[in-house]
Amino acid sequence: MESITRVSMSVCPFVKSSSAQALRQLSKKSGLASQARQCPFMGAALNAKESTRSYSSATKPVRATASSISSNHPSEVQSKYSFKAEELVGNKDAVNVESNERAFDFKGYLNSELNKKRTDKSYRYFNNINRLAQEFPKAHRSSESDKVTVWCSNDYLGMGKNENTLNEMKRVLTKYGSGAGGTRNIAGHNIHALKLEAELATLHKHEAALVFSSCFVANDAVLSLFGQKIKDLVIFSDELNHASMIQGIKNSRAKKHVFKHNNLADLEEKLAQYPKSTPKLIAFESVYSMCGSIAPIEAICDLAEKYGALTFLDEVHAVGMYGPHGAGVAEHLNFDAHLKSGIASPETQTVMSRVDMVTGTLGKAYGTVGGYITGKANLIDWFRSFAPGFIFTTSLPPAVMAGSSASIRYQRSTLQDRIAQQINTRYVKNNLNDLGIPVIPNPSHIVPVLVGNAADAKKASDLLLDKHNIYVQAINFPTVPIGEERLRITPTPGHGAELSNQLIGAIDSVFNELNLPRINNWEAKG
Repeated sequence: MESITRVSMSVCPFVKSSSAQALRQLSKKSGLASQARQCPFMGAALNAKESTRSYSSATKPVRATASSISSNHPSEVQSKYSFKAEELVGNKDAVNVESNERAFDFKGYLNSELNKKRTDKSYRYFNNINRLAQEFPKAHRSSESDKVTVWCSNDYLGMGKNENTLNEMKRVLTKYGSGAGGTRNIAGHNIHALKLEAELATLHKHEAALVFSSCFVANDAVLSLFGQKIKDLVIFSDELNHASMIQGIKNSRAKKHVFKHNNLADLEEKLAQYPKSTPKLIAFESVYSMCGSIAPIEAICDLAEKYGALTFLDEVHAVGMYGPHGAGVAEHLNFDAHLKSGIASPETQTVMSRVDMVTGTLGKAYGTVGGYITGKANLIDWFRSFAPGFIFTTSLPPAVMAGSSASIRYQRSTLQDRIAQQINTRYVKNNLNDLGIPVIPNPSHIVPVLVGNAADAKKASDLLLDKHNIYVQAINFPTVPIGEERLRITPTPGHGAELSNQLIGAIDSVFNELNLPRINNWEAKG
């Protein structure tokens, strides 16, 4: 009440002539508030503030200003008693009205959201797994003596322990230090970035490349930029696209159509709704990581050319893994031509040359970290100049970029690791199938074992880890649809017959112990 008294005396023509002692006595009797409500100024302020209170407001004093009076009671501020806004706003003793409403319950909200995930079994549990560089696929848990075999790493070729990669990283780390020191625009642009981008452009036989902190960032930054900059752009997205692409499309604010997975008829039906002059972009992946399916890249390029669309191909789970030089599925589709031409482009047109943009990662088959995009020189320069996800972040460390270049060069020069990985994958798939373990059929290096229930998938993962010293992560919603929960297995060249037989026996044992459905059970369900 003291604050109301002081402000009233300074701005209200009805009480400014009253003595302070009289007003204090009035305030002690709680009469000033009721008198103030009759005032065209104080009443408007009190009513305006009370009418705008909501449940989400915090319990703290609120300030009545001339602007709030004006918006709710415009006639009153036209009277002869009107005053300047700055007189009230600038006054440290301006009106404070205590609210009895409760503050928003942030703790309750957060606990409720987390409890929902625990209830529907989509809550994420992180296992403490410490990969051993010289012993991979071995790792240890919290104790170094508690060793396990990792069967779900995205270091598909074991390049995290490759001597060429490690030696180059050590050399550059010693000479150039641990960090880049800034963004690419400010002190973070260096010879290692230039060499890495040249290696990537050469790998995909594109004019230029641009490196990002991750491929999630690359996909988000590039796709969102397209929609924000190109008026009337329409994006066509495969329904199983990665979250990074979905996020980028959302942030683009462009009109979008989601087509059925790898369904060319559905894609063409949607493309045909627009004239060729409408700017279009088709976003899809080469290898879909949770089911292992492979996109019909050549046929999608045919549709893109027919309807005037750009192609955006995510080769994250394919770079290093397919093709004579490890450039991905697009290169693999013209294997002999690329093998013969080496790092040069073949004389004839290839699938890879028809793809407008390729994004990829350095954090999977190449064993380091980072993401990138390749394409025409002016397209890459456009991303470099306008994409916030590239411009406003610290550059990758020199040692990481140098190690990535070494990994790319190594995998470009040999087929040995890719062949060994495919042999081990085939061995695991065939033997699991022979035991009736439901492996989702696919032609790629991914081995998805269907469980079909989130709680059971978690139990299976825990049993493998605690009882058999085998780490395979359970994959639940929203990464995969509810009812399609699975174990995702990724053999590497280091998972030979002995380790593979241990895995196969352990999975068979877990399926028996938990009474999980096998192939015949799924077939009976239809």
